[in-house]
Amino acid sequence: MSKVAFYTLGCKLNFSETTTIGKQFLNKGFDIVDYNDRADVYVINTCTVTENAERECRQIVRRALRNNPDGYVIVTGCYAQLRPEEIAKIDGVDAVLGSNEKFKLFDHLDSFEKKELSCIHVSPTEKLDSFYPSYSTDADDRTRAFFKVQDGCDYKCSFCTIPLARGKSRSADPDEVMNEFKELLNAGYKEIILTGVNVGDYYNSSNLTRNLDQDSGINLYRLLKMMLNVGGDYRIRISSIEPNLLIDDILDLTANDTRLCNHFHIPLQSGSDKILRLMQRRYKTDDYKNRIFKIVDKIPHIGIGVDVIVGFPGETENDFLETYNFLKELPISYLHVFTYSERPNTKAIAMPGQVDVHERKKRNNMLRILSEKKRNEFYRSMVGQELTVLFEHENLDGFMKGFSSNYVRVKTKFDETLINKLTQVKITEVDENICTAEKYLVNESLNIISD
Repeated sequence: MSKVAFYTLGCKLNFSETTTIGKQFLNKGFDIVDYNDRADVYVINTCTVTENAERECRQIVRRALRNNPDGYVIVTGCYAQLRPEEIAKIDGVDAVLGSNEKFKLFDHLDSFEKKELSCIHVSPTEKLDSFYPSYSTDADDRTRAFFKVQDGCDYKCSFCTIPLARGKSRSADPDEVMNEFKELLNAGYKEIILTGVNVGDYYNSSNLTRNLDQDSGINLYRLLKMMLNVGGDYRIRISSIEPNLLIDDILDLTANDTRLCNHFHIPLQSGSDKILRLMQRRYKTDDYKNRIFKIVDKIPHIGIGVDVIVGFPGETENDFLETYNFLKELPISYLHVFTYSERPNTKAIAMPGQVDVHERKKRNNMLRILSEKKRNEFYRSMVGQELTVLFEHENLDGFMKGFSSNYVRVKTKFDETLINKLTQVKITEVDENICTAEKYLVNESLNIISD
């Protein structure tokens, strides 16, 4: 039997799409093996958000060829969509497939024999208009599934290449979403994580009206209500959502139904209005701050994660300190900190005021330290609280771990009966970014409130 191995760079959306690519190979009789094993075919699903992702792609190609010098190497994903000619020049790469082509891999490749020249199959950006469903799951368990419901982006952030790599915003058919959602629940998954490039922009309509007040279309709020009409013991988590798309209806739904995780990951990118304008973001700092405080006021024990970029062109020391102090005062629980890197074909690359690389790293480190403080403060505020945790399979030195609804990492004494059950626990202490808990009761029937 032929063997195939996969390596995924980047976001959870990429991981869900790699799973879909893997199914194509399984249907053709391939056996999927670890990337460090010898395989006949190696598939690398790439990212292009940072410069490091591109450099890492080259290293991963070399690793595949060390495992099998005769292995057929396929590179796909966002980097492949944007820079196919560059990838084709990497020694050992046999095929480059764009964002559309990766979902119909066997339509474009009829054999996996290495040839002297790489073949390239990449559609132009304007033809990236189809939606290809996908989902991925945690390895070897039935706890969490990452479920893609949206793709592409209509936003024009000056630092981002994703609209070029994935095309315009488009959404899964709601009926298909519901069918796949029910299948995941029937398969035993207890947490469904909705993913996409811009999940909050989910919209599906039979007409061309994009007005959230119109009854004709299904937006994310209405999709969530449809999903919550399905009975059962599960929960839904939104992977990430833009602040301007986290509407009051979604907040109310989250506050009133425990099956929606009380956790949001809300990109900020900068706490300076000047930098937000340069980034072409769709809000000001006051808008963001007001939204965060409204969320915290409405939803008890809410966990809030924040994306932030440091070293953007034009960001002075004062601009950065403005961001630092802005984040310091917000009731958030953690940060994802990114160092700005120049991306081809973006407005930002030509902007004046490029920040020294060493200064970028310094600012990154400062925010990472702040993130640890925020996480620790949030975790300590959970001591004495009762949280609902989905425990995973592993027995790690007598303990098992899982995430609470509000995205707190929790451990408790290993108990096989708690595996893949939504379990109510009481937090007793915090140690090194993990909370210790005592089992309170197994949450056999979550509080369900639906219209």
